[in-house]
Amino acid sequence: MFDDLDPLLHSQLRLQIISLLISVEKAEFSFLTEQTRATKGNISAQLTKLKDAGYIDVHKSFRNNYPLTTCNITPKGVEAFENYVKAIRQYINTENHGN
Repeated sequence: MFDDLDPLLHSQLRLQIISLLISVEKAEFSFLTEQTRATKGNISAQLTKLKDAGYIDVHKSFRNNYPLTTCNITPKGVEAFENYVKAIRQYINTENHGN
């Protein structure tokens, strides 16, 4: 039997964002756009979805009079990512399915 995949993380861009955030303490918006090659509008929309789910925190401030958005993963986000990876492993590990 397969565990359900978290539909929030089963989006390529949201999974990219969470994967980046799991490996760093925090990330700036510009770093996320550079690494994912997504548009600013798409990144912004996906960050809102992840924030609303409690998977990330988004902090808005200023640096040299320019807006600065930074993000970090929350403990809930770490748990969701770990559960997602565990579920994916079930899908690719055929030993669990009698083959």
